[in-house]
Amino acid sequence: MSQAATVSSNSLPYADLPPIVAALFEAKAKKGLSFEAISKAIGRDEIWVAAAFYGQAKMSPEELEAVAKVLDIPTASVQSELGSHWWPNRGGLGPMPPTDPVLYRLYESVLVYGHAIKAVVHEKFGDGIMSMIDCKVNVTKKPDPKGDRVILTFDGKFLPYAKW
Repeated sequence: MSQAATVSSNSLPYADLPPIVAALFEAKAKKGLSFEAISKAIGRDEIWVAAAFYGQAKMSPEELEAVAKVLDIPTASVQSELGSHWWPNRGGLGPMPPTDPVLYRLYESVLVYGHAIKAVVHEKFGDGIMSMIDCKVNVTKKPDPKGDRVILTFDGKFLPYAKW
């Protein structure tokens, strides 16, 4: 399922990321790999791997080496741009509100259901927040006669607010 692919590192959401990110996406497309396939090869979850590709997660030297091997990219190139000297700038991927339809719908879901979700979290857990640092995110596909359904799961640790 190999595809010719080029990614402009000057376009969003890649513009503020190291240029090697474009090479990661190009190699992924050329090899016809999914994030799930790459995640299995390096021992991480597919959402985490996708986040790392978008500069939202920090890969260890071993993970960088494994990704480079899976994608047939020189390890030195990946290490030189995403190694120990580089740290993610989390959350800075584009305009607010988002203009991409999928991202906008996620944003809209928080606008529409955010207060209701917040109220139920407080009723069930008390005064606190759901961690995005200690959180697992999963996307699953559920067949439905009216059209396939997207199931998003955020499995985050509850963090109560401290009192002093």
